[in-house]
Amino acid sequence: MKRLILFLFSHGVAVAIGFAAGIYFLPILTAPPAPDAALLEERAQEAMFNAELTRELRGSDRLHWGEGMISLTETQIVHQGALSPGPDYKLYLVPEFVEHEDEFEPIKETALRIGDVKTFDGFILDVPADVDLEAYNTVLIWCEAFSEFITAAQYR
Repeated sequence: MKRLILFLFSHGVAVAIGFAAGIYFLPILTAPPAPDAALLEERAQEAMFNAELTRELRGSDRLHWGEGMISLTETQIVHQGALSPGPDYKLYLVPEFVEHEDEFEPIKETALRIGDVKTFDGFILDVPADVDLEAYNTVLIWCEAFSEFITAAQYR
């Protein structure tokens, strides 16, 4: 009986570790290639607004963070930097700066979802033609699958 309990425990722990590793590494393995640095730099040159993503936000931690520059042009949002890998990232425009999920969840319905973030070493997302960037002041990256804050930057 003791061997059976030890067997079930040890294999349960191994399955749990494998599952957690799969959740963490699967987005890295399935991510499309990030745009090259020259393209990111070129697109960022046209920016109307710039902001810095930093790991030093209240909602960021060892597994949920972003760093680098975010640039907003009339037609695109460009990120030059790195994001912690994860599933189901979305980029939102928010009318007020927030730095934690407990601040974002109450105002999420006022945020505008721009699109999916699928790469972790820089990205370019198109801004819909009818979006007024001046109606918002913050870019926020959110993990929809786990309702987890990743990072944010106030651009105006």
